[in-house]
Amino acid sequence: MKKSFVYLLAVPALLSVASCSNDTTTEVVKDNRALVRVDTIRTTVVDRKIEYTANLEANEQVFYAPTLAGTRIRKIYVEVGDKVSKGQTLVEMDNNTLQQQELQLKNVETEYNRAVKLMETGSISQQNYDAAVTQYEVMKKAIATLKENTRMVAPFNGVVTGKFMEEGELWSGGAFGGASKPAIIAVEQINPIKAIVNIAEQYYLEISKGMKVSLQTEVYGKREFEGKVNIVYPSINPQTRTFSVELLFDNAKQELRPGMYGTVAFSTGKARTKVVQSIAVLKVQGSNDRFIFLARDGKAKRVSVKITNRYDDKVEIEPLDATINDGDLIVTTGQAKLVDGKELNIKID
Repeated sequence: MKKSFVYLLAVPALLSVASCSNDTTTEVVKDNRALVRVDTIRTTVVDRKIEYTANLEANEQVFYAPTLAGTRIRKIYVEVGDKVSKGQTLVEMDNNTLQQQELQLKNVETEYNRAVKLMETGSISQQNYDAAVTQYEVMKKAIATLKENTRMVAPFNGVVTGKFMEEGELWSGGAFGGASKPAIIAVEQINPIKAIVNIAEQYYLEISKGMKVSLQTEVYGKREFEGKVNIVYPSINPQTRTFSVELLFDNAKQELRPGMYGTVAFSTGKARTKVVQSIAVLKVQGSNDRFIFLARDGKAKRVSVKITNRYDDKVEIEPLDATINDGDLIVTTGQAKLVDGKELNIKID
């Protein structure tokens, strides 16, 4: 009995020893660093551009109307949308008055020729001679004016953009049919086509006549139309602090039309600057303030910046409260929850 008792006590003792010999402690260290990806900042040479929105306008616009009211419209040769050539007859008015004046001119011309011959022989006074000459010259000018008002022709190549009266109607000198001015028809020159842009005064010395510009419209998307600066207006608007610039765009195919809306880009030369991925630039909620995070000495460094230009998926930045150097690491992923001074676990793109 005693042996059995001793044996049974030995077993738990052995188990106790075995348990103590296998008892180990594992310590887990948690990494509190923020996992981020970064990109290296380098100075880049870029084409400096400034962009402004613009509405296209006809280069020239003419509202056709006779100067003499009370004349009937005899014939209108064009319709809205018709292309016209310089010198082409557009409208013909009743010519009864013109014919009467031309008959009178023949009589006046006869008196004028008679006065010239008498003057050669000294058989007419200077006063009577001068009167005959004056009457003849005045009559010729009056008939020339009547001809212009009887047969109206296109002063340039263009397109008819408005027709406000019909054949047979009496011209009374008023604005009818939706015309903004008294007119029978309206013609516009759209090749070239122009735009007037108001530019901030800080760029006044950078814009000059002949400078090339590019235009992108809502209608044609990313397609660019080349143009040039035609006029730089010499004064600054004191209320808006802007100056006006007239731009001309070649429009031989007449793809551009008055009223189209687009964006005009002025290339002002090349510049060395810092360009970064646009996703790296964050915006302060509720304001237009922007900032980035740099990775410096293993920690996040917040830097306020201003976006000065955009290039597809990249932006040009200018630091406001710190210096950004070539070789600095900018956080491109994981920056949304960062705070200044946060330790970083950096992955380099």
